[in-house]
Amino acid sequence: MEAEKWGRRIRAFRKLKGYTQESLAQRLGVSVSILGEVERGNRLPSNELIEQVAKELSISINDLEPSSEQD
Repeated sequence: MEAEKWGRRIRAFRKLKGYTQESLAQRLGVSVSILGEVERGNRLPSNELIEQVAKELSISINDLEPSSEQD
């Protein structure tokens, strides 16, 4: 459940900022399959990946945090 929420948030911000999965994965130095697994909620992102995503998308970690999402 937690992984799904992280994934939804990451995917939403990635699309909002105009990145494809491939382009963001390349900028983060991870494979497209890893980013895809995170976005689908099959993999919980590491703290390091969360920090990298936030930095690359010019948002705060709090913006990505699932607890800030309305259920």
